[in-house]
Amino acid sequence: QVQLVESGGGLVQAGGSLRLSCAASGGTFGTAGMGWFRQAPGKEREFVAAINWSGTHTDYGDSAKGRFTISRDATKNTVYLQMNSLKPEDTAVYYCARRLTYYSSSRAADFASWGQGTQVTVSS
Repeated sequence: QVQLVESGGGLVQAGGSLRLSCAASGGTFGTAGMGWFRQAPGKEREFVAAINWSGTHTDYGDSAKGRFTISRDATKNTVYLQMNSLKPEDTAVYYCARRLTYYSSSRAADFASWGQGTQVTVSS
C-alpha cells in the first residue's frame, strides 16, 4: 500500500521560503508521476505543481509559476516543493499526490494516492 508523508510546513513571513517534502513508501516511486495540491479554508483544492516519473517534465499552476519549484529524488523516494517569495494567499494545507502512470497532470482526479497534508501559513 502506497503511503505519502508530507513534511516541511510551518509558519513563515511573507517573502520567506519553505521547502516541502513528500516521502513515498510502499509503491514504485520511480515510475510514478507526482504532484502537489493545496486547499485553503472554504476553497476548492487547487493544483500547485506536478512532475513526471523522470523529473524531466514539470507543470505549474498559475499561482506557483516563477516562485515554486518541484523536484524529485529517486534515491530517497521523495518529491520536493521549494516555495519562494511566499504570500499570505499561499496559506493552505499542501497535499502530495501520486499517479499510477509516468506522467504529470494538473487534475486531482488523475492522482490515485494522497498524503495527509502539511499546513503552510504565511503571515503578512
